[in-house]
Amino acid sequence: MTENDAVDNLFDLPLVATTIATQISVQSDQVRNAIELLSDGNTVPFIARYRKEATRGLDETALRFIEDALAKARELANRKRTVLKTIDEQGLLTSQLRDAILKCDDRQKLEDLYSPFKPKRRTRAAAAREKGLQPLADILLRQQQLREPADQLLRKFVNPDLDVADTATALAGACDIVAETWADVPELRQWMHDRAKRGTIVATVKRGRKQGGERFEMYFDHSERVDRMPSHRFLAMKRGEAEGVLRVTIDPDEDYVMPRLEQRLLKNPSFELVDAIKTTINDCYRRLLRPAAESTLMHQLKTKAEEDAISVFAKNMRELLMAAPAGPLVTIGLDPGFRTGCKVAVIDGTGQFLDNATIFPTAPRNDTAGANRILLDLIQKYDVGLIAIGNGTASRETDAFVADLLASHDLQVTKVVVSEAGASVYSASELAVSEYPELDVTVRGAISIAHRLQDPLAELVKIDPKAIGVGQYQHDVNQPQLKKALDHVVESCVNSVGVDVNMASPALLSYVAGIGPTLAKRIVEHRNRNGAFAKRKQLLDVPKLGSKAFQQAAGFLRIRNGAEPLDNSAVHPESYTVVKTMARHLKVSVDDLVGNATLVSQLRPQDFVNESVGEFTVADIVAELKSPGRDPRAEFKVATFAEGINQVSDLAAGMRLEGVVTNVTHFGAFVDIGVHQDGLVHISQLADHFVQDPSQEVSVGDIVKVAVLEIDEQRKRISLSRKTQL
Repeated sequence: MTENDAVDNLFDLPLVATTIATQISVQSDQVRNAIELLSDGNTVPFIARYRKEATRGLDETALRFIEDALAKARELANRKRTVLKTIDEQGLLTSQLRDAILKCDDRQKLEDLYSPFKPKRRTRAAAAREKGLQPLADILLRQQQLREPADQLLRKFVNPDLDVADTATALAGACDIVAETWADVPELRQWMHDRAKRGTIVATVKRGRKQGGERFEMYFDHSERVDRMPSHRFLAMKRGEAEGVLRVTIDPDEDYVMPRLEQRLLKNPSFELVDAIKTTINDCYRRLLRPAAESTLMHQLKTKAEEDAISVFAKNMRELLMAAPAGPLVTIGLDPGFRTGCKVAVIDGTGQFLDNATIFPTAPRNDTAGANRILLDLIQKYDVGLIAIGNGTASRETDAFVADLLASHDLQVTKVVVSEAGASVYSASELAVSEYPELDVTVRGAISIAHRLQDPLAELVKIDPKAIGVGQYQHDVNQPQLKKALDHVVESCVNSVGVDVNMASPALLSYVAGIGPTLAKRIVEHRNRNGAFAKRKQLLDVPKLGSKAFQQAAGFLRIRNGAEPLDNSAVHPESYTVVKTMARHLKVSVDDLVGNATLVSQLRPQDFVNESVGEFTVADIVAELKSPGRDPRAEFKVATFAEGINQVSDLAAGMRLEGVVTNVTHFGAFVDIGVHQDGLVHISQLADHFVQDPSQEVSVGDIVKVAVLEIDEQRKRISLSRKTQL
């Protein structure tokens, strides 16, 4: 039997499918079919959109859960194999232990079962065993009445040659063995772990670290119930610990634990060596049980907190990526600055670079006249419809300058302040250099700002999501898990919107289902060499793009004004024959049917359902024919910052302002009100009613009305409220 066969024997797929189905409240066959599709190399977006008959409509969220749960089940099976093999090689694998391991469905319980057999570093107990003290330890574990005086018994184990000089040394060594034996009992470890979960987490400041650690001040003397602690506070405490400011421990309530531990372990109160047993119980607790429980629980709390933080980051990232595009208008991107000036870049409606300049409308040069002339010339020359202004340094001053220019010349141009988070990361990246090799890094930044207004999704996929800053503690969490979660979000957003294969960058194409970075690069190279694609089928001419990749990707790629009208829709090529049948049924051409809601409404979907085409597919086709290529993103709206409110010092308590939500966390939402410092709307101030989850009230990109509660200029903190009555 091979190693993989052993793992498969431990992996009961029907049982796993049933367990997953129960967890997400669906039928087992739905999960089994989803697993089969995933195992065949199908992507989640493709299954969710084009294999609904097999899964009976499971969405991406359910499919991702199945994918992750399946991976965890395989990992558990693999770990069981390792544990069984290790114990068996020691000759200690009993049938009872084997059954317990095979039935175990929890990783922590599995580790508790394995603990007594796990290869250990040299311990005090191991040293005592080498000195021949295991028989004495066995007597202490049994706690039966001695047949001889205790001193006489202990003298039998004195052996100077084995470094057991006296009876005290013998007893201490035997007690070390007893303590380790108790600490390895799975039931006792689990009980201790459960107690710790109901204990208290305690944070204290380390001696001499108050000064310089002020940002962790609220945790200098902090304690709270472990089971009531929100994840963001745990991550904050652990960050303080990592920076050497705090000490973080878990108190399982010793006054509760010790009497019950003694009740469990002290079998015979009249035992002659009862004092040694009581001392050993205390030692077992302090040296072994409590540290093990604390370590395990800290790991579990960190894992849970990381999952929560990653979930928040992913949700915020989705909202940001799915922000409404301003549309294919000629756009100017402004990257504001004081000393070095404001970088200006002009792009056309398709995002192609046209022109650039540098203006100095603000201090120290204050060349308003020159800036007016240059910007006005660019607006008129290229018939500009949008102006995107980065929200960094000199943003509000530049915004005011542009507003005056537009008003004084009665120009019908929409100006928008956009987040420039990550723009500097992109502008210095290899991708930016390859896209604009002849341009300065600052001009690339202005181009990126313009692109973000035209189409946020197409531009933001070029930037490492962590550089965009819409999460909490993103640098403290498990980085591979964070990357995986964010990649899934980007993939989901890109495929739900669809991609114009003749305009998309390699970065955008790489997230299309079934493509990836290598094929994306080949598609662009083929497009540059041979011209625009006229049909989806021509993608098969791209080197190394085979039928499987085409199947996964085709439905998410769009070809505008191509030879086949359905190529600009979400109808998959495998279903084109269904549309042709529909057109023949109405005695019209496919061209006439696509986008004609009146004609489409005359179709009876049930007339086109057969053995190869199910109800889900027909319903999706009909919906797509009514609005082919419909963009699922919201309508574009613009927030208006208050005039004259440009910096924190301009604020006053009671002011009501309009702003844009930039980040949503478990404890509230951050809002850009145009003063270069986001304000915090605490969860208690998000609404007039009680709020359990801030993400249920606001999302990244929302335009909101807020009132200023407090301003702390020194600490750069602004407290805001969305309540109607303060």
